[in-house]
Amino acid sequence: MVLVSIRCIQARFLLRPSERVNKFILGVLAKAQRKHRVQVFAPAFLSNHGHLLLWFKNAEQQAKFMHFVDGNIAREVGRLHGWKGKFWGQPFSSSIVANNEASQIKMLRYVLEQGCKEGLVTRPQDWPGVHAASILLSGRNPKGIWVNRTALYEARRRKGNQGKVRVVDFEEEVELEISQLPCWAELSPEEYRRRIADMVQEIEERTVARHREEGSQSLGRHAVLRQDPHHQPGTAKKSRLPIVHAASEAVRKRYIEAYRIFLDAYRSASKKLREGELDVLFPEGCFPPGLPFVQAHGPP
Repeated sequence: MVLVSIRCIQARFLLRPSERVNKFILGVLAKAQRKHRVQVFAPAFLSNHGHLLLWFKNAEQQAKFMHFVDGNIAREVGRLHGWKGKFWGQPFSSSIVANNEASQIKMLRYVLEQGCKEGLVTRPQDWPGVHAASILLSGRNPKGIWVNRTALYEARRRKGNQGKVRVVDFEEEVELEISQLPCWAELSPEEYRRRIADMVQEIEERTVARHREEGSQSLGRHAVLRQDPHHQPGTAKKSRLPIVHAASEAVRKRYIEAYRIFLDAYRSASKKLREGELDVLFPEGCFPPGLPFVQAHGPP
């Protein structure tokens, strides 16, 4: 399991929610899922960044999936807001989520807290954009819009100035399949929603208590919807994701040590390749410089 984060350039509100933006984001995610067979557990997109809790079989699948998602969201939403410059501030970042129940639940909670911890809404499900809380509480797979730009281009090229081609005629409704957490995969859909509802309720109660203690209040969904998508906040979050998200320090250290061993093997192989040794063995699950991705030979 991996937590992936993407952030708009200069923290601008280019992802500010609207019905059309939400549909485009969901459509791109659904199309990417169909193309690359990725499990999606929880998406959350605020006005200037997004988080996705996903399951990849390897780094190559992650790279291809995120390349598709990044590029197509930037094109569709950028076109919608009249934004012609660079859309994302940097390439996506990702962290492994330790393969145990406590760690998976911890990261699901983190995604569900989006919007509340930033002081934007009081309840997670009040966020007007794509959000795991409203999706998971509904118990239904969300649907988005995918625009067949290739067919649209060809239709416009054929018609030229002879007739108007409508974008809506090249839109396809696509469904994003949401999976239950692996640690809760055996739960009934009803029990799964109940546990999600308990987590959402706890987040709301903590948010209300924090505002009461600070004498503050949430910005509110209506104020969010009035924000200018081109607006650049005065400050932007610059913290980096950790290598691994784990519920305990002992588990985190085991993952860090495994990563250190992997990195040492990769650097050693790279050095031999640069020195002219051609039959170098790189560790499984990596991208050797100038060579194809190294597939794992064991079970995924």
